Amino acid sequence: MLGKILIVEDDTFLQDFYRLFFSKIGREIIILEDGNKIIQEIEKGEINLIIMDISLRNTYLNNNKVDGIKLSRYIKINFPSFNIPILLVTAYSNQMMNSEYLKDSLADDILVKPIVDYNQLIEKINKLVFVQNER
Repeated sequence: MLGKILIVEDDTFLQDFYRLFFSKIGREIIILEDGNKIIQEIEKGEINLIIMDISLRNTYLNNNKVDGIKLSRYIKINFPSFNIPILLVTAYSNQMMNSEYLKDSLADDILVKPIVDYNQLIEKINKLVFVQNER
């Protein structure tokens, strides 16, 4: 059974893109404008992939402002039994993506915006969900 994809994105244009894109490939999604409710969604046990922007506005964890990197790391460390792959999305350069700073997120993969290669997005999603189902 395919679970839901949780998307954390505050840009309304990208939210609309994700709604259209995932409706066309038949996947159910949940969109959050920030990461404040992400833990509640994870604990429901219905999420099998998280797509999260690195630049999160207005997201707090334990009263501290966090970005997608810190939130990804928190999820991986505190919810290992859920085995949820995380795809970070960023407008940062490829050099920044390969830095230790981003590796610190513990995310499973990273995609650079703007998303122009839809096949690349589908391949990354399929790879992450397939790997998760093998665990």
